[in-house]
Amino acid sequence: MTNSVELVPDGSFSVELIHRDSPRSPLYDPAATQDQRLRNALARSLSRATRLGQTDTLHIAVEEPAAEIFSNNGEYLMNISIGTPPVKIVGVMDTGSDLFWTQCMPCDGCYEQINPLFDPQESSSYRDLPCTSSKCKLLPQTGCDHVRGQICQYHYSYGDKSFTNGNIATETVTLNSISGQPISFPHTLFGCGHHNRGTFGDKTSGIIGLGGGAISLVSQMGETAGGKFSYCLVPLSQSEKSSQLNFGSRAEVTGPGAVSTPLVQKSPKTFYHITLEGVSVGSSRFEFSDLDSPTSKRNIVIDSGTTLTLLPEDLYKAIETALVKLIKLEKASDPLDILNLCFKTVEDTEFEAPNITFHFTGADVKLGTLNTFIRVAEDVVCLSFKPSDVDVSLFGNIAQMNFLVGYDTQERSISFMPTDCSNLQDTL
Repeated sequence: MTNSVELVPDGSFSVELIHRDSPRSPLYDPAATQDQRLRNALARSLSRATRLGQTDTLHIAVEEPAAEIFSNNGEYLMNISIGTPPVKIVGVMDTGSDLFWTQCMPCDGCYEQINPLFDPQESSSYRDLPCTSSKCKLLPQTGCDHVRGQICQYHYSYGDKSFTNGNIATETVTLNSISGQPISFPHTLFGCGHHNRGTFGDKTSGIIGLGGGAISLVSQMGETAGGKFSYCLVPLSQSEKSSQLNFGSRAEVTGPGAVSTPLVQKSPKTFYHITLEGVSVGSSRFEFSDLDSPTSKRNIVIDSGTTLTLLPEDLYKAIETALVKLIKLEKASDPLDILNLCFKTVEDTEFEAPNITFHFTGADVKLGTLNTFIRVAEDVVCLSFKPSDVDVSLFGNIAQMNFLVGYDTQERSISFMPTDCSNLQDTL
């Protein structure tokens, strides 16, 4: 599996994204059934949502891991290279975290990893950050190694007790173009993890943070990206094809059907909050409750690493009731015992769901059947929404499939445009 990056004259570029369950993914298990893969994806989604809901209760301390990010629960993988000469690593792309980190030698407590660990001593461009560096202060979760020369260290923990500790350093990050023309970002801040434990997969090397904070990879790309990135996720039924991640001018979402909604600031800046005003099912519209409250202006997080869409229970119940009235099929139980609303379908007959529209501020996003229902058995389809058990609502990646979704962190907006993502690479 190789990075597929295409450059254009202004320096913007596109990177291949691989779904973790794609046959092209190093995490692909050929022995797993489709039901097992789906069950695991849904379980990861709920686990990730639980950790997102805990972010407001975090404590920060130098003596122990403190910051909330996500371990092996992302759904899309990226290949990038670091160092001079460049060393390829496979990382989980995550819009729910900021820090880019990878396992490094020497490692006195690393999780098992199939690929060789990155050795900073073999790179001529690696530099540890001193504790007095202004970049060290960009992370609130840092300490200082006085024994080894005032080196800036980071401490990140996960809700499932996984953690990564190591040195904050700068290094050259390289993305290689299809034509062989590399694009490099020197002096990129990253975490060189020397002590990492938990639920990390042995076929990945770390996390590639694309959150909204100052240390995320997209923020560090500076003028090349201009604070812009977008992705186009292929449907689950086409996971053998790659999705696409764009940076810079290529990330702009313009054209027929494109709509935009404001990003709403909330601490921490990592997460991308937008405002959901209501949801329509057919001709019936249901409002998000408490729209007059101060928190209503940032009431849902858009997240590429969560499979399901999670909503407040009252809003979910209204959507479910409306769908039951409109769908003239026998209700069924989810054989995976995860999803709430399922219907029995006729085999070899295409299921068409009623129109469901998410009304974000200034942007009505009309979802198709592939965004709202998933087939969990040959004769059963289930709604890919659930009521949230935690104090967070999430717009998950199934709802985003076959949309070009653009993030503009400078203009503070999220854009959506209906797109056949499986053919996008042929048209760029």
